[in-house]
Amino acid sequence: MAKTIAQINEKIKKGTVVVVTAEAFTAMAKEQDIAKLAEEVDIVTTATFGPMCSSGAIMNFGHWSPGIRMEEITLNGVNAYEGLAAVDTYLGATSESKYDPTYGGATVIEELIAGKDVRLHARGKGTDCYPTKEIDTYINKDTLNEFYLFNPRNAYQNYSAATNSTNRIKYTYMGSLLPRFENVTYSTSGELSPLLNDPYLRTIGLGTRIFLGGTEGYVAWNGTQFNTRRERNRQGIPKMPGATLAVIGDAKQMSTEFIRAAYYEKYGVSMFVGIGIPIPVLDVEMAEHLAISNDKIETSILDYGSEGHPSVGSTTFAQLASGTVTLADGTEVKTAPMSSLAKAREIAEILNSWIKEKKFYLTEPVHMFPTDSFVKPLVPREGVQE
Repeated sequence: MAKTIAQINEKIKKGTVVVVTAEAFTAMAKEQDIAKLAEEVDIVTTATFGPMCSSGAIMNFGHWSPGIRMEEITLNGVNAYEGLAAVDTYLGATSESKYDPTYGGATVIEELIAGKDVRLHARGKGTDCYPTKEIDTYINKDTLNEFYLFNPRNAYQNYSAATNSTNRIKYTYMGSLLPRFENVTYSTSGELSPLLNDPYLRTIGLGTRIFLGGTEGYVAWNGTQFNTRRERNRQGIPKMPGATLAVIGDAKQMSTEFIRAAYYEKYGVSMFVGIGIPIPVLDVEMAEHLAISNDKIETSILDYGSEGHPSVGSTTFAQLASGTVTLADGTEVKTAPMSSLAKAREIAEILNSWIKEKKFYLTEPVHMFPTDSFVKPLVPREGVQE
């Protein structure tokens, strides 16, 4: 018998809802009939905690007296975007300090979440309505009017693993890739990962309530580089990077336990983001997707040492998690995760407890995402001259 989100929310209200983590559901599915599980379990909590470069924060500083139209903005020496009215800004996670390449937007965001003071320096040309031309002061999350994360691309669905065929180390957003295929890195929580458990995004869309950075957040749109034209396995999971999510949430309520800055040597700054998504067990088909196990989740291994990052093999997340994988030519290579499975498990358990304690209810998406979307490359072309 199929269920609805409204029916499941009523169970939350009554305290009769059955919630388990994705890992627990996968284990249960190996021992029990899937149709029976679909009846008994109402919600499966999924989670991920890993580097998500396409992240950042929107802030409103409030007006200086006399006013300033901010046209150059730095926060602890990190450039923030100046094109959002007089005293609004967007700080990208990967923006780097003028003085220290290991310090960037993600660091500033983490420090603001932690309650620290951050130096704001701004310049403007001066106008009749905003005559001040320069300010130098300190802000923190309590002095900011608004401080919320808006991340354009998070929670990648099945990101590829990375290796390197060249004779020198490659410094990348997938970490340091050692020469001559000496290591493979990957970034996922596997069977716990949100978009691997709902591969066709039946329950995830605009307005979906999620765990974001330690507090409640929402899916704001499909993420950038959203790709649903990927080849899929029998379980519906794409074998290459597929869907992504744009997410939003109040950074003032977040925790540095689940938002952390990171620096990748000779690449730059990134930000680790904790995301958890509750997936309702609507029917048997959804239960079958939620029962996915790491040995059934395939992904490609890409060579970051060659132009275009060609595939040099495929593997499962069970193999990646085992510590070694075998490339297409038979080479056995050590693996290392870029994301934290332990932290993802913690998020899934927290979300589980919020639901059981009636602190978190499910939402019906108000808009579903495209089913035939693909990523276009940027190619050279001549401009049109008039």
